[in-house]
Amino acid sequence: MYSTLSSKTDFEETIPAPSLATLALSVEGMKCAGCVKAVERRLLKQDGVMTASVNLVTQVAAVEYDPLQVSGDQLAESLSAIGFPSQRREVQSSPRDAQGEEKAQQRLRGQVIQLILAIVLLVFASLGHLEAWFGWHIPILDTLAVHGALATLTLLFPARPIWVNGLQGLRHGIPNMNTLVGLGAWTAYLASTIAFFCPQLQWDCFFDEPVMLLGFILLGRTLEEQARYRAGSALRQLLSLRPCQARLIVSTLDRATMSRSMDQAKVLLHCPVMEVPSDRLRVGEWVRVLPGEKFPVDGRVLVGHSTVDESMLTGESLPVLKRSIPITREIAGEISGEVDLSLDHPENQVSAGTLNLSGVLVVEALQVGEKTTLSRIIQWVETAQTRKAPIQHLVDTVAGYFTYGVMILACLTFWFWWGLGTHWWPQVLQFQDGMAAGMDMGISADSPTSPLLLSLKLTIAVLVIACPCALGLATPTALLVGSGMGAERGLLIRGGDVLEQIHDLHTIVFDKTGTLTTGKPVVTEIEVLQSGLTPEELLQQSASVEVGARHPLAIAIQQAALSRAISLLPATDFHTEPGCGVSAQVNGRLIRLGQADWLRAQGIALPEEGSLRLPPGKTIVFVTQDQELLGWMGVADPLREEAAIVVDTLQKRGIRVVMLTGDRRSTALDIAQALSLAPDQVIAQVRPQEKAQHIQNLQAQGKVAMVGDGMNDAPALAQADVGIALDSGTDVAMETAQIVLLGQHHTGNDRLTQVLEAIDLGKATLAKIRQNLFWALAYNIIAIPIAAGILLPTTGFALSPGMAGGFMAFSSVTVVTNSLLLRREVKRA
Repeated sequence: MYSTLSSKTDFEETIPAPSLATLALSVEGMKCAGCVKAVERRLLKQDGVMTASVNLVTQVAAVEYDPLQVSGDQLAESLSAIGFPSQRREVQSSPRDAQGEEKAQQRLRGQVIQLILAIVLLVFASLGHLEAWFGWHIPILDTLAVHGALATLTLLFPARPIWVNGLQGLRHGIPNMNTLVGLGAWTAYLASTIAFFCPQLQWDCFFDEPVMLLGFILLGRTLEEQARYRAGSALRQLLSLRPCQARLIVSTLDRATMSRSMDQAKVLLHCPVMEVPSDRLRVGEWVRVLPGEKFPVDGRVLVGHSTVDESMLTGESLPVLKRSIPITREIAGEISGEVDLSLDHPENQVSAGTLNLSGVLVVEALQVGEKTTLSRIIQWVETAQTRKAPIQHLVDTVAGYFTYGVMILACLTFWFWWGLGTHWWPQVLQFQDGMAAGMDMGISADSPTSPLLLSLKLTIAVLVIACPCALGLATPTALLVGSGMGAERGLLIRGGDVLEQIHDLHTIVFDKTGTLTTGKPVVTEIEVLQSGLTPEELLQQSASVEVGARHPLAIAIQQAALSRAISLLPATDFHTEPGCGVSAQVNGRLIRLGQADWLRAQGIALPEEGSLRLPPGKTIVFVTQDQELLGWMGVADPLREEAAIVVDTLQKRGIRVVMLTGDRRSTALDIAQALSLAPDQVIAQVRPQEKAQHIQNLQAQGKVAMVGDGMNDAPALAQADVGIALDSGTDVAMETAQIVLLGQHHTGNDRLTQVLEAIDLGKATLAKIRQNLFWALAYNIIAIPIAAGILLPTTGFALSPGMAGGFMAFSSVTVVTNSLLLRREVKRA
C-alpha cells in the first residue's frame, strides 16, 4: 500500500518477503523534519521492520514489517516510549474518520487555548513597561518579581508541552526543535533568576524574553496548525462523502420474479426498509436511495431514474442522469425473451459518496466497504501523501542532524563572543535591550551589558531562530494540497516521487485503442469471401467465438450481433492470444478471429492485403474456419473529440508525442494523420509483451510517460517513468500506473484533457515544493548568522531571543501559507 521510502539496507530491500504486512500508525508530537527522521530511525531499529515512511503533516507513519517478528502494538509502544504517542491506525473505517476529525479539532482547540494563556501573560508582562514607553506608571506590575512570576507561569503552563517534549527528545538522543526552544527559554529564565537573586553580579534580568519567545512560538504553531487543517480539507471532504447509514430493502422478491416484468421490479420502491451501517452491506443486496441522500455503495440502478451529482468524485460539475437500463423483449428478440435488470451501462452505474438529487432509486450493491471507488480513491490519496519526493529524502537526512548542528553552533557563538568578540569589538557591550527585558534592541551608551550576558543572549537567539520546521513542512504541505486538488478534479497522483518525473518529461506515449480513441469501436463492414455464406452467418459465428471476451473489438462484434437480433451458436474450447486474436470450437469447427500475422503464424494461407481492397483507417478482423479464410470485418474506433487538442498542446510545449498500438500500421498511420503526428511518431503492430521494450528504448532519449487503459498496457505503464491510466480501463492498469485519470468514469466519457491537468498540477506542485525549500534554506542561511551577531560589530544590530522566536514562527507559517496558494495558481484544463 505504501511505497518503500526508507530502508535498513539496499541488500535487505532485495530479499523477497511475501509475508510482510503494512501498517499505518498515527504519531503525535512531531514538530519538525528532525522528528520525522527520529521516528523513522526508531522504527527501523525494531526487529522485523523493513521500511518506514513518516509524513509530518498528516502525522502518519507507514510501516512495512514482518508480523512474525513484531506486532503493530509493539511498534506504537516503541514510539510512545521516546515521546511520540502513537497508536495503530485502522484503514477505511467510518469511526476512524470521525475520530481523526475530532483529534484534529482537539489539536486546534488545544493550540488556541495555549496561545490565549501565553498572550494573557504577555499582556501582563507588557503592562509593566508602559512607563518606559508612554510614561504611564502601573504599580506592582513593573517589578522584577512580577515579571519573574509571569515567566514562571508561562513555562509551567502554556509552554510546558514544548520543553517537556524537547527534554524527552534530548534524553533519548533525538533532540528536535522543541529541544532548541526549551533550551533557549530555560537558559533565559535561569540567567534572569540568578541575576534576580544575586544582584551583586550586576546582570540584567530579562524575564520577559521567555514570555515573548514562547508567545511567538505558540502563535506560529496555532497559525501553522490551522493552515495544515486547511491543506487537508480535500481529503476530509472525501472522507465525509461516505454515508454511515443505508436503507436496506427487506423483500421476498427474487431476481427471477422481477425479471419477468418491470411492474414487478417497481414494487421495490415501496418495500419495507431497515437502516443498517453502510459498511455492513453485502454485494448483491438492494438499497433504496432517496433524493438528497448519498449512495452507500457502488452499484447499478435497478428501478427509477434521477440526476446525480458526481462532482466531488469525478470533477464534473454538471449532474448526470442515472436510470435503470433493461433490455426489452423488442431489442433482445430471440436472445433473451425476458427483461434483464442487470445490464451494465454508464447510465445505471452509481458510485458510493455521490449525491442523489431528484428521484428515488433502487440500487443493487456491486462493491461495498473498502472495495468502492470512493474508498479506493481515499486510499490512493492517503498513500500519495505518504510517498515523498526524492528531494525530501535529502532534506530529512539533513534535518536529522540539523538540531545537533544548531546546538554546536550555539556553543561556538557563546565561546566566541565571551572569549574573543567582546575583546575585539568592545563597543558591542553597549548593546542592551533598551525598553527593558528584551522588548527592544539597539545600542545604548548607558549601563553597558556584561560580556557573559551578551554572549548568552546571542546564544539563545541562535538556538531559537534555527527552524527545522520549515524544512520539514516544505514538501508534505505542498504535496498535501496538490494531491487534494487532484482528488477534487478527478486526478490521482500517487506521490511526490511522481512529481519530479512529470517535471522532466521528454516523451509521452499514448496507447491508441481506448485512449486516443473512444475505445468503443463499431462494426462498419462485413466482407464474405466464402461462397454460400451470408454476412449474418459470418457475424453469428464471430460473435459466438467472442462470447465472454471484454476486448473492445469483441464487444463491437457482440453489439453488432445483438443489434441485428442474431442468436448465438454454442461454442467450446475458448482461447485468447492477447493482442492477436481468439479461437473457439463452433459446431465442431475451429473458428479463429484475429490479425493477419497471427493467423499466418497458425499456418493459414491469407491473400495479400492489397488484393483484398481493405478500407483505410479501419481495424480488420479476419475470420477463418479451420484453415480457410471465411471473410473479414472492418471495425472503426473513432477518435476522442479532445485527442487532437491534447496532442497539439503537448507538442507545442516541447514534449514529443508517440502513438503505440498493436493495430496494423496502415490503420495507425490514418489515425496519426488526423492527430498531425509524423510517421516516425507511430509504433504499430506491437504485441503486449513488446510494449515495455519500446518504452525502454524511448527512455534512452529522456523520461517517458505512458498513457493507457488496458491490461496489456500494464507492463508498459510499469516500465515508464510515469504511468498514466484512464479509470475506464482495467483494474490492473490503474493499480500499475502512478497517475489515474478519473474523469467522468460513470458517464462513459473520460476526459483526455486531464493528461494536461495532471502535468500542470504536477509541475506546479513540484515548483511549490522547490519554492518552500528555497525559502526554508535561505531563511536559515541568513537568519542564523544574524542571530549569532554577525551585524553587531558594524551596525550595532542584533536580535533579541524574543524577536528570534518571532522570526522562527513566521518561517513555518510562510511555508504552509505558500503551499495553500497552490489552489489559486493551478487552473483547470
